[in-house]
Amino acid sequence: MNHSSALQILFSDDHVVAINKPSGLLVHRSRIDVHAREFAVQQLRDQIGKQVYLVHRIDRPTSGILLFALNPDCARELSNQFADRSINKSYRAIVRGHTPDHDRWEQALLEKHDRISDRNAADNKLPQPAITEYKTLQRWEIPFSAGKYTSSRYSEVSIQPLTGRKHQIRRHFNHMSHPIIGDTTHGDSRHNKLFREQLGVSRLLLVAKELEFVHPSTGQTIKLEASVGTEFESAVQQLNRFA
Repeated sequence: MNHSSALQILFSDDHVVAINKPSGLLVHRSRIDVHAREFAVQQLRDQIGKQVYLVHRIDRPTSGILLFALNPDCARELSNQFADRSINKSYRAIVRGHTPDHDRWEQALLEKHDRISDRNAADNKLPQPAITEYKTLQRWEIPFSAGKYTSSRYSEVSIQPLTGRKHQIRRHFNHMSHPIIGDTTHGDSRHNKLFREQLGVSRLLLVAKELEFVHPSTGQTIKLEASVGTEFESAVQQLNRFA
């Protein structure tokens, strides 16, 4: 996948920069794809001509807000905000099935490590507490079969992860039996295939949509919002035909 076009910058000053990372772009070098030559960290550095410091991550297939600092002190402060959960994050997803109006899912998760980026992480940790809240925005039932039934049901949800475990949202929704569409690791291949063949949508339908943090230099509260992207919008528009 070619992401060599300029990254969309959502916020930028002398201390912080945020981008809307496209789906499919790795954040940094990873064992996930040893042949990849494009990474958000290097691409942003080359684009703005400054050293950038990554303060959190989002998965390769997830699109949305990715935050960087432009100096070590700001990086430390922002990393602390992520660590103490004072940063508010909101995601948008399309999932299999009709979800409840709102729910809170608490399920401890074992850490999963990347052999390059997590090479110094301990492998003997106990499962870590993980909490995900969500609310349902809309539901659909469409006249296509993914297997057992003649029709298929889906929901659009707004998600607030209250902890930051690796693949937390994707793993939690899979455990809820509402896997995210397009998830090839924690999802349902039958529904992924239906979206590819009937709706022409193949990406993971998960977006890091909103982020609120305290600016490490000014102390102001910064609220950022990213678009969901053309494929996500296309999926919603096509599902709405059956609403």
